[in-house]
Amino acid sequence: MDTPSNDRDAPTTPAQEALNTLAAHPGHIKQAEDGAALATLAGSDVLVPVPNDADEAEATDPTAVALPVLEQPGGEQVVPVFTSERELADLLPSVSRYRLVPLGDLATQWPTGDLSLTIDAASPHGLTLSSEGVRTLLARPRG
Repeated sequence: MDTPSNDRDAPTTPAQEALNTLAAHPGHIKQAEDGAALATLAGSDVLVPVPNDADEAEATDPTAVALPVLEQPGGEQVVPVFTSERELADLLPSVSRYRLVPLGDLATQWPTGDLSLTIDAASPHGLTLSSEGVRTLLARPRG
């Protein structure tokens, strides 16, 4: 999908509301409301940026999603995903395409190793999870 202009009046998505709940209770993800927020996130679609240099076959292959990996200062590698086009445009304005992927499905297939996931990194409700956190907190059974 192509990213349209940055819409500042877009309504808050359920995934963003879930992130707001988690941001209100940092470090306490085991609370009941946080469990509900994590379930909402796992059931939500997220926007996975497609690099501008990716060809059309890579951008549209329904059987695979190339994860965009950004290296942070200090060497940590993170995959940015977003809950809305506005969030994507705020952090990565040069990215014009994305894939819409169920977050729970992405988490189910998350690679092992030290690859973190960051959701809406530029926003006050942003959340970053370690590789283990992605698999244990967001992975949904497939089927």
